[in-house]
Amino acid sequence: MSLAARPELGSAPSEKVLARLIRLHPKLIDLSLGRLRSLLRKLGHPERNLPPVVHVAGTNGKGSTIAYLRAALEASGARVHVMTSPHLVRFNERIRLAGALISDDELVAVLSACEAANGGDPITFFEVTTAAAFLAFRDTPADILLLETGLGGRLDASNVVEHPLLTAITTVSMDHQDFLGDSLAKIAHEKAGILKPNAMGIIARQAPEAAPVIAENARRVGAHLLRQDHEWHVRASAGQLEFRSPRGQLILPAPGLKGGHQVQNAGLALACLQNLEGFSINREDMAAGLTAAHWPGRLQRLRQGPLCEGFVGEIWLDGGHNPGAGAALAETLRDWRAGDDAPRPLHLIMGMLDNKDVENFLLPFQSLAPEIHAVPVPHETAAMAPERIVRTAVAQGLVAHEAQSVAAALQAIPRSETAPRVLICGTLYLAGSVLATNPQDDFA
Repeated sequence: MSLAARPELGSAPSEKVLARLIRLHPKLIDLSLGRLRSLLRKLGHPERNLPPVVHVAGTNGKGSTIAYLRAALEASGARVHVMTSPHLVRFNERIRLAGALISDDELVAVLSACEAANGGDPITFFEVTTAAAFLAFRDTPADILLLETGLGGRLDASNVVEHPLLTAITTVSMDHQDFLGDSLAKIAHEKAGILKPNAMGIIARQAPEAAPVIAENARRVGAHLLRQDHEWHVRASAGQLEFRSPRGQLILPAPGLKGGHQVQNAGLALACLQNLEGFSINREDMAAGLTAAHWPGRLQRLRQGPLCEGFVGEIWLDGGHNPGAGAALAETLRDWRAGDDAPRPLHLIMGMLDNKDVENFLLPFQSLAPEIHAVPVPHETAAMAPERIVRTAVAQGLVAHEAQSVAAALQAIPRSETAPRVLICGTLYLAGSVLATNPQDDFA
């Protein structure tokens, strides 16, 4: 099941409509644009009547990049629509209208309109909810729409937007090979499908296998590219962020989101902000965007809730689930360890989906020698068996064992340990279940 497609229905009034919609197609993922285009035609083509669109694709970092863009644009006074996926606790998180999460009444209204127009025809959950989002975006005034792809790009439902103001592609790495292809080149081709004629494409650093594929797609459609390490550069410098482009140099505060990988995500957002024709975004707006950006479930420190009660140490939460995310998380933990005043034990509490590459997710952590606690993912039939995670970790020389839940894993950490650092990771499904029972003040 795709993270983009997973409904995770709750008790809100929209639940009944969402439950009906998920039954309209036998497969949750069926990459195609024909069904959605047919529905949008019946709805009067809301996708052609949207505010200017920034369309973002890539493997990791899409949501963080959009969080920086949203914060900076709102600091400038712009009204910002956002579509992201998946959600962590409530479906409403996927649709933000002019700065606020869509209300349940608004959500029911647009879902019902799509259901009626579709007339029971086969359509995937993500396709029909994308159409609903477009209706909401059309009918609520805003200055700009930040649109995240759900899966891939070329055949993703969001790619029915034909004339974006700007496109952006985060770093491409291996994920969803069963749908996007078994090589970086094939995956990059799918991601590059969002590039459009006469729309500038802002491109993050890419592997040697991916970069030429993106460049060739841009040449073929007539998109001009601005690429990291070529037309723009970003780096952390003395606790700040240094960004350079043909438009000049900026020295800005370090990103508020945690992790060294956020420097690149912030840089991609800054490159986008500098090239948004028709918008006036100054240095102060950009600085506010970097420091105010908020994106739950991505190296988020848990400070309250049942899991934190009585625990002496740090608990961090991240939904990273592919090898690229594993490498970024391990690098961040390595940096944190280097800055610690005294050694502290490291524990990973992991749950994953069965189709994920647990071997290569874990490899970057080997030198950190964490203790692995493998847990089931609540309410997820496609979850990886904890014993497989344990078996893989042990084969890599790590200490690992199973636990019945995240809470049980935390209880198993010896109280004699000095301020252990715990990272709960492996899938956004697990992150969502943790936040559902341990809500944080900064969630929304």
